[in-house]
Amino acid sequence: MFCLSVIQHDLRLPPHLLSLSLHKAIRGQLERLFLDKVISNLGLCVSVYDIQSVEGGFIFPGDGASTYKVVFRLVMFRPFVGEVLIGKLEASSESGLKVSLGFFNDIHIPRHLLQQPCTLGKDGVWTWDYSGSLLSLDIDEQIRFRVSNIKYPPIPVRQEEDAKPFAPMEITGDIYGDGLGLVSWWEE
Repeated sequence: MFCLSVIQHDLRLPPHLLSLSLHKAIRGQLERLFLDKVISNLGLCVSVYDIQSVEGGFIFPGDGASTYKVVFRLVMFRPFVGEVLIGKLEASSESGLKVSLGFFNDIHIPRHLLQQPCTLGKDGVWTWDYSGSLLSLDIDEQIRFRVSNIKYPPIPVRQEEDAKPFAPMEITGDIYGDGLGLVSWWEE
């Protein structure tokens, strides 16, 4: 679920940060630039793990800021396909379920990847018919799901006014299998 990624970046350090120690100033700028951002095919940046090397300190003509070549490692949230995660069921709709991990919310479980047979009730809650027992997928419950796909869609040039917010990383999950679904179903 979490991995370290090595990144090399030409970092511009503004003059007002030069009163701090070099390491502290660089770390602060890296956190400002990368934390809570998705890097395509790497995942969501959770933390700056360490700074491995700093070279340079060049000041380009007319700039006033120093530029450093920095090699550092980031802790990235990047689940792999087939990994089983536990999240919180946020919403239920005709298209399926929306799940949150707390720090990441763009997880969708489509209706065809739910336990079968599963039906949507008039109250908007999915119900699984397990050998005659009806088990409902209640909102705000913990849910165990398997990652079936991870997408990094291209950034749209224009977005419609009423469109849902752009998600730079989308996870599709499934609960079709033993031990998957609400955690409370499998306790005891």
